[in-house]
Amino acid sequence: MTSSATVCVIIAAKNAEATIGRAVASALREKRVSEVVVVDDGSQDATAQASLEADDATGRLHILRLDRNHGPAYARNRAIEHSKAPLIAILDADDFFLDGRFDALIEGEDWDFVADNIVFIDSRGAHGTEPHVPRFEPAPRFLDVEGFVEGNISQRGASRGEIGFLKPVMRRAFLDANGLRYDERLRLGEDYDLYARALLKGARYKVVHGCGYGAVVRPDSLSGKHRTDDLKRLYEADLAMLSGPLPATARTMLSRHERHVRGRYELRHFLDVKASRGLARAGIHALLRPAALPAIVGGIFADKLDARRARQRPVSDEPAPPRYLLPARIGAQR
Repeated sequence: MTSSATVCVIIAAKNAEATIGRAVASALREKRVSEVVVVDDGSQDATAQASLEADDATGRLHILRLDRNHGPAYARNRAIEHSKAPLIAILDADDFFLDGRFDALIEGEDWDFVADNIVFIDSRGAHGTEPHVPRFEPAPRFLDVEGFVEGNISQRGASRGEIGFLKPVMRRAFLDANGLRYDERLRLGEDYDLYARALLKGARYKVVHGCGYGAVVRPDSLSGKHRTDDLKRLYEADLAMLSGPLPATARTMLSRHERHVRGRYELRHFLDVKASRGLARAGIHALLRPAALPAIVGGIFADKLDARRARQRPVSDEPAPPRYLLPARIGAQR
């Protein structure tokens, strides 16, 4: 550890025994990292032990154990309370940092949040050496709340690539000065909600296109599973932001996001009623909610179309090639 070590890496983990070691090791090898806080969020496997086995004996690794699962927002807030470093970085338990991620990323004083590109790795090909990632031109830019929220409105048929997947480094001083923490009621979209509220508070959110974060794409990822109620809480988070004074453009975009998430909720709620009470009762439920009918009908049609397309795609056991969250141009290579 050097005098420039100013980053706390927070890893919230549940049943991550198979992947947590790689995540911890990738964080500890970064010379700018002064603390790595793993929060074992009610795991039923050896997540905590696997974290310890990746320790490098520098005294930077801290493991907090929760007696039951509370969700990532709660776990990350406990880690923020426990840690002291002025900069906070989030790492998911099945992901990893590319070597040297923080060397250039955290330089300068012109940001409150700063994020870099993400390389998505198919889990079927993620067991070997670290992927070769080109050195992209940084092309720094700043996100405003409108662009950020718009980038979180997903589209069917598009690759998973919402701006909300960015993993920014955050200045603790900005979070503290504005009373910002993760909303512990959320188990879906907790990152989106925190970043949107920060932008509404005037956060300078800088994005560079160089790549320093590796995300492993798994069909059974916990982030890909959520309850119907999780969607309800997410659109309610939008409504909470909309309840205050906002610029007209921000209000318009937040309203779009709220309608988008509410539509997903209405479809999931309809399918839940159908599964538990039958098609007839689900039909009555839908007719009693006329405002929800477009989302339900459109969602069912789109689901059937997606399923048909999936059946027509050739099946391959080969891992998909790496892809990047942000478009980027290759710069001068060392």
